[in-house]
Amino acid sequence: MNKEFKKLYNKYFKLIIVFGTIKKVILLFLMLIPLISFSQKISEKTIKFNPEIHIIEVEASCGICLFNMKGSECKLAVKLNNVTYYVEGTGIDDHGDAHSKSGFCNAIRTAEVQGKIINNKFHATYFELKRFKD
Repeated sequence: MNKEFKKLYNKYFKLIIVFGTIKKVILLFLMLIPLISFSQKISEKTIKFNPEIHIIEVEASCGICLFNMKGSECKLAVKLNNVTYYVEGTGIDDHGDAHSKSGFCNAIRTAEVQGKIINNKFHATYFELKRFKD
């Protein structure tokens, strides 16, 4: 009986150790979730109207779908003086669903913009779409 008791005690003791370790791991994981989620960098785009810079009216659309530009994925582009430029500072999905009827992949939209052309890309500091007309 003494041997059976020791076997049962050892099994029970091992289970307690295993479950205690599992509890510690789960508790550690639960404590790390807020640290991981709050440590992510949130990028805020600084697209603001500047009254000191003149507004440029451009055609805006998907560079690949409607402006026939080179690239591997749909990306916002503008046509300025019959030259097309990809846009930095705002993205194709920042202005609604790109694949809707009035989206950039299906329609060329008019936009009022401010920014500069740097390295053959338009760096927008302000980007406002005009109302879509059917």
